[in-house]
Amino acid sequence: MAYEAKLKPTDKSVIEFIEDIESKNKKADAYRLLDIYKEVTGMEPVMWGRSIIGYGKYEYTYASGHSGEANWAGFSPRKTAHTIYFSLEEDRKEELLTKLGKHRVSKACLYINKLADIDEEILKQIIKESMDFVEKHYPTTR
Repeated sequence: MAYEAKLKPTDKSVIEFIEDIESKNKKADAYRLLDIYKEVTGMEPVMWGRSIIGYGKYEYTYASGHSGEANWAGFSPRKTAHTIYFSLEEDRKEELLTKLGKHRVSKACLYINKLADIDEEILKQIIKESMDFVEKHYPTTR
């Protein structure tokens, strides 16, 4: 039986997804993130799976041989925090994150409670440099 990716582009409306967000502040931040991503990527958003708003796509293959595609840039306005998906070289990651403002981070996710807590210009730089990183390391389809 072939593996089927759970995370793939859907026909679900990004606007309907955002309109379903209960918190008016989270909803307002999600709309602001749409504007930021549009400015940085120049692309239209697409729902990936049930809760990720993605831009573009790229193909990957792991050392194990598993391959698939993922959104080139994206975020998810989750209940507890907005999740920003990103990939950067470690030294650059550390440099930008120290300038960002209040956040939490894991290997490839940046968690922001509210946009008012961060420097949006640094976030734009993180998104742009993350896209550059992905383009450098993976065959990318816009």
